[in-house]
Amino acid sequence: MSSMSDRAGLRGQLSAAGILIGCVGCAIITASSVYTALKMGSLPWPTIFTSITALVLLRAVGKTSLNEANITQVIMSAGSMVAGGLAFTIPGIWMLGMTDQVSWVEMLAVAMAGTLLGLVCTALIQRHFVEESDLEYPIGTAAAETLLASRDGGSTGRKLFGSMAIAGLWCVVRDVLGLVPSLVLQLPVPGVAFGIQNSPMRWAVGFLAGRRSIIYWAIGAVLGWFGIVAGGSVIGLWDTTTAQGIVSSLGMGLMMGSGAGVVIRDIAMPMLRRMRSRASVRRDDARADVAPGFVSRFISRYDAGVLALMAAAAALIVCFALGLGPVVAVVVVLLAFVTAVMSAQSVGQSGIDPMEIFGLIVLLFVAAFSQATQVQLFFVAGVIAVACGLAGDVMSDFKTGQIIGTSPRSMWFGQAIGAVLGTFVAVAVMVALVTAYGPDAFGTDALFVSAQANVVATMVSGIPSVPGFAIGLLAGAVLYVAGIPSMMLGLGVYLPFYMSISTVLGAVVRWVYDRICAARGLDADAAEESGVVVASGVLGGESIVGVIVAFATVATGLLG
Repeated sequence: MSSMSDRAGLRGQLSAAGILIGCVGCAIITASSVYTALKMGSLPWPTIFTSITALVLLRAVGKTSLNEANITQVIMSAGSMVAGGLAFTIPGIWMLGMTDQVSWVEMLAVAMAGTLLGLVCTALIQRHFVEESDLEYPIGTAAAETLLASRDGGSTGRKLFGSMAIAGLWCVVRDVLGLVPSLVLQLPVPGVAFGIQNSPMRWAVGFLAGRRSIIYWAIGAVLGWFGIVAGGSVIGLWDTTTAQGIVSSLGMGLMMGSGAGVVIRDIAMPMLRRMRSRASVRRDDARADVAPGFVSRFISRYDAGVLALMAAAAALIVCFALGLGPVVAVVVVLLAFVTAVMSAQSVGQSGIDPMEIFGLIVLLFVAAFSQATQVQLFFVAGVIAVACGLAGDVMSDFKTGQIIGTSPRSMWFGQAIGAVLGTFVAVAVMVALVTAYGPDAFGTDALFVSAQANVVATMVSGIPSVPGFAIGLLAGAVLYVAGIPSMMLGLGVYLPFYMSISTVLGAVVRWVYDRICAARGLDADAAEESGVVVASGVLGGESIVGVIVAFATVATGLLG
């Protein structure tokens, strides 16, 4: 976009107030996203939360433009996916006892390389996947609808920040004052960690997740822990330790199989259908229709040069800062583009971005032909996960902008601002958490469950039950292709039972809430929006306070 009108639109939508509010929000959201990803084993999209927050804060300073609010939320949310890419991969290094082999400089290099590649890829594919495709991008569409619906609302901000305050105070009472336990209603089930987390954030995850996803999550939890661990041990098929290894391997296989299913159903099959349809079109027409339209319209020759420099900078970081060499650097850059396309396709169709699965795919490929060390393989997975996480977030935001009329160029610049800021914030929080709590705080049964990073660590170091993993891998791919959310099934199998049952409790709260609203004759859309706003505030409040507590712990240790 290089015309005068385009530049005027850029100046009008990317304002100083929006950038300032967006950067402050980005620091907070990125920090809380690191905590949420590590603590919960998942990272809900922050887009709805940031959309509402941006609109409320801009109104407070006299701004009412939806497009300006959209750019502000773009800046706010960009760092969260950078945080997810790091949190879903790097802690695996600590789980394998290699704490002294990764520094904050290397973590920053991983985040920066992934960020640069993610931004380059999304600039190139925006036109094809947003303007020309029929992908729905449910998260981006929901964010647009939230901005449009909240434009005239007066109580939205009070609900959002009020719920944040209550959840934050609860976190203080539990984690700082120690007045309530973190786990309640525990039962002595052999091999099964039975109990309910005293965590509003965990309940909010269940409240916000789709009912269908929660059902499969619960099925996986019951099948894994009561079917395989408790049941199999009771009837003498295996001992408890062996059963737990089978369950973890099966869960990992299901999650990786889901990623393979994404490639098969959401990418390969549509691509084959398009190729068949193009076979009936003349070659010249097909060439004119596809090739020029793939690159986004807002990219000028100058922009193309900048993007090339960004890709080269990422390759240099991978080559020298991470010590992986020129061949691996080129492979990572090329596969980052391929996996970013996969991420855009997956998010556009399902709203799910299995970023760590894409990182694992590239990790296994690099491990097959290079002499990379275990730590360097984690770096590869981290770079790809950050790039894919950012790609999914950017493409959803482009969809939001398409609906409400925001300049793609403005959104891309907003993403660049938020993503670069997010790299520094995410690394700072990761360093603070490992310094405050130690490397032993990361693992399946530890303070920070880090489920995805545990999967990466297991793939690097060795799988407890290869048959269990193979069965899960095949089943996960087949189930996903058949339309069953095998990722949720795998999470239920893999995560400790108390986490799953606590998430299901949040879904039960949602079911009760919906029934009460229906009985009172409340408007369904308005009631749903209020519930989402409050749950988003709860999720944000506890995670933000959790990060503050971690930083306070570090500061106290340094002063002491």
